[in-house]
Amino acid sequence: MDDAALEELRAQRMAELKSQQGGGGSKEAEQQARQQEMKNNILTTILDQKARARLNTIAQVKPERAAKIEMMLINMYQRGQIRGQVGETELVKMLEEIKKTEPKAATVKFDRRRVDLDSD
Repeated sequence: MDDAALEELRAQRMAELKSQQGGGGSKEAEQQARQQEMKNNILTTILDQKARARLNTIAQVKPERAAKIEMMLINMYQRGQIRGQVGETELVKMLEEIKKTEPKAATVKFDRRRVDLDSD
């Protein structure tokens, strides 16, 4: 598994544990707000304006894919793999890489049986 998938699993598990404990109050809400603010600050420094706009558009259509990209960008930034700002073309390349790793959706094929009563 890659780091982005592990981070996503960890986040899901933490959410499950928090829901099982029956919420947690304002401290957890504050912590989540701080984490969201830190994430937005990092993404603002990493991405240029066009790339940020594209990521926001993707988040509206496919939030899980946008979350994967965000986590991948943050992890790369923390490891020092990103120097400077990521442009829209680099973001598109990252999206294509993620699309290759995602399983393809199963297709359903309808086989309509013809009967003598059909007018076709």
